[in-house]
Amino acid sequence: MPTTSSQTAATADVVRTPDHEVLIIGGGLSGIGAAIMLDRAGFDDYLVIEEGDGFGGAWHWNTYPGVGVDIPSFAYQFSFEQVAGWSRIYAPGDELKAYAEHCVDKYDVRRRSRLATAVVGAEYDERSDLWEIRLSDGGTVTGRYVVSATGVLTKPKKPDIDGVDDFAGTVMHTARWDDDVDLRGKKVAIIGTGASAVQIIPTIAPEVGRLTVFQRTPIWCLPKPDAGLPELVRTGLRMVPGSKAAARLASQSYVEVTFPLAAHFHGYLPTAKAGEKLGHLHLKRSVRDPEVRKKLTPEYSLGCKRPSFSNTYLRTFNRDNVTLETQSIDRITPGGVRTVDGTDHEADVLILATGFKVFEKGNMPPYPVTGTAGTGLEEFWTENRFQAYHGVSVPSFPNMFLILGPYGYNGSSYFNLIETQTHHVIRLLKEAHKRRSTRVEVTEEANAAYFAAVLRRRGKQVFFRGDCAGANSYYFDDNGDVPLRPSPTLETMWDAKHFPLRDYVFSAAAAGR
Repeated sequence: MPTTSSQTAATADVVRTPDHEVLIIGGGLSGIGAAIMLDRAGFDDYLVIEEGDGFGGAWHWNTYPGVGVDIPSFAYQFSFEQVAGWSRIYAPGDELKAYAEHCVDKYDVRRRSRLATAVVGAEYDERSDLWEIRLSDGGTVTGRYVVSATGVLTKPKKPDIDGVDDFAGTVMHTARWDDDVDLRGKKVAIIGTGASAVQIIPTIAPEVGRLTVFQRTPIWCLPKPDAGLPELVRTGLRMVPGSKAAARLASQSYVEVTFPLAAHFHGYLPTAKAGEKLGHLHLKRSVRDPEVRKKLTPEYSLGCKRPSFSNTYLRTFNRDNVTLETQSIDRITPGGVRTVDGTDHEADVLILATGFKVFEKGNMPPYPVTGTAGTGLEEFWTENRFQAYHGVSVPSFPNMFLILGPYGYNGSSYFNLIETQTHHVIRLLKEAHKRRSTRVEVTEEANAAYFAAVLRRRGKQVFFRGDCAGANSYYFDDNGDVPLRPSPTLETMWDAKHFPLRDYVFSAAAAGR
């Protein structure tokens, strides 16, 4: 029976009750942390929606050889859930995956989650002050508030190289590794020398027959202060009061000095130049061949793109079965990789270490989001540049909060980001409950003032003071902006708990206005 216009109008007049108070999109560490903190703050009516069939985000999807955390593990954990069981100072990926699962079970997140379900669209219902989320299984779910915890390093980026689909052998992106592929004795080509490649290359080099590494831009590689943690140390961390907190503080301080302070106050602090000297010394000590060493030497300032830490990556290029190729790639052939000089490099396996979509369309967000008056979030950012108030809220998108929004992350541990952003959200939700509001929206004036403030500060950042030409850094978007927050971590923590509530408008559902 067809729906009449009067029935449609009647339906449109209905103010709907949401299925859940909060919908958390993403079951990685951001989503897990947000869920736990919301629950601890009294907001227990939430649902986590995760595309994968398991928790952990990057640590669920990335299983390539050598995968591991690139900051000390003691800083890579929640302040409210510090563990002592790491096997190394820099934990391997399977331990991070286990940590995520541990948090999910300890804090009862699993029961309030929906796995193997992708979000394909989100639309704000202005009359009911709720979000309707369309799911990959054809269903929908509604929530008063949405916390977007999808991250940005989630969608693998396929290289724009002719013939990449014509390769006759096995092709794998590092973020979608096939553990059933046996690399022993094989001729392997790997395209890219970013953070993932730095971990994979030294791990697989001893077992493959021939490894050809195709480098577009050399990466700054610094020594890694890593070591195994014997049982005696782990026991001490468990038994000695305050030891885990002390280890976390020391690790966070190290991370703060090596990136946030060095990147955001370039030229004001000696850390950047000292880091470059250390990088050059590490390269000189690690690589014997001066020609290879020259090819591995970055010509851009440290910090312009994501640096890496490894004690084995550079030394791998001393091996007889490893070749560093810096000629540009002409095309992929069925049998391997052809460079512009006409050389064909044979390969049985092609590994794409080509990173992720970051500021590209279809990734921020990874699904269409429609706010008030039909405003699309991707379109808003295309027209107005990437921006979000404290990296959390965007005008015209009420009741939606971002964990990794533009100008939210300052380069410290992601766990600092997760906790500070969630503190910001909790403060808003508590105020909304206090005022009996159903709609929370940042004002255009507050958002504009914050955006202007971060842009004023960028003159101190390495991205705009240093020599970043030729860095090919994913930090830069199409507008030449770097949407990292130019702030020390302590400032981000303070702001999360003290931002002016007047920067938001709190109101009741449309039917009651």
